Amino acid sequence: LSRLIAHYGALAFAQGIVELNGYAERLARDALRDIPTGEYQFTDYLDDDGQGHYDIPIRLTLRVADADLLADFSGTASQVAGNVNCPLAVAAAAVFYVFRCLMPPQTPACAGAFRPLRLHAPEGCLLNARKPAAVAAGNVETSTRVVDVVLGALAQAIPQRIPAASHGSMNNLAMGSADPAAPWDYYETIGGGMGAGVRGGGLSGVQTHMTNTLNTPVEVLENRFPVRVVRYALRRGSGGRGVRTGGDGLVREFEFRTTAHCTLLTERRTHAPWGADGGGDGRPGVNRLNGEPLAPKCEHNLQPGDRLRIETPGGGGYGRPTDRSAMGEEA
Repeated sequence: LSRLIAHYGALAFAQGIVELNGYAERLARDALRDIPTGEYQFTDYLDDDGQGHYDIPIRLTLRVADADLLADFSGTASQVAGNVNCPLAVAAAAVFYVFRCLMPPQTPACAGAFRPLRLHAPEGCLLNARKPAAVAAGNVETSTRVVDVVLGALAQAIPQRIPAASHGSMNNLAMGSADPAAPWDYYETIGGGMGAGVRGGGLSGVQTHMTNTLNTPVEVLENRFPVRVVRYALRRGSGGRGVRTGGDGLVREFEFRTTAHCTLLTERRTHAPWGADGGGDGRPGVNRLNGEPLAPKCEHNLQPGDRLRIETPGGGGYGRPTDRSAMGEEA
């Protein structure tokens, strides 16, 4: 940056920043002007906070006037005891992400692109939590539900451009040694099904929206840690039905060769990823220990031979199957 300023001069550099932001704003407004003026409401839910609170609502009223938009989260649940709360910056990032997806790919990643957008989340609510609220899962789980809520509102305004809900969880798994004399620890997120849209069915076994992590190869995992991966496969049939079928989730099952401890931080185990334009919902995920269902957020001590199985949610389907002819022969 210093070299850039030295080359062009401070005045020219400052003017360039002004021009760049102005250009981004023009591209953004041109894209967002396609959203019809109106008020669009949508509510979705977090399964739980791991501390006894269930069916936690996130409510959005999206107000659109020409190319100016207000995302108003009044009516969203108050902050909770568990760690699914968000700092306002995390909620804003999730909102901005959705609208950035509607803009041309050449739109600069700068403040100007978001000038048409305003955000309101009452202080003390789930998306604008007061200190010392626990917020670790706000970044990895709640942010994804914010994306679903914004997409759900936009689906009422521009249905042909908005896909169904994707698997909606990073499916966080942390595990490690229960023996201080032989320490090890490991953390991963697990993909799921992508929501289908008008252009095609959702992808299967992928990360979506607010996560960009890759899976750990089975060979590496088994070589470095005292676990075996006894199954790693697509969860066939978990995507929602429709003219376009939602993507399938994943099945990942571990067998432990020593005593260990695990923590699960997952979502969409109760509230299914919704379908769009009449498409069916994706199947919710399920976590099991030795065949017995587990809570979405939990921790357990493990013994040699124990099996932990994670079945991630499928994506929602798009369009009623009876509407296939309206989608064209390519459907």
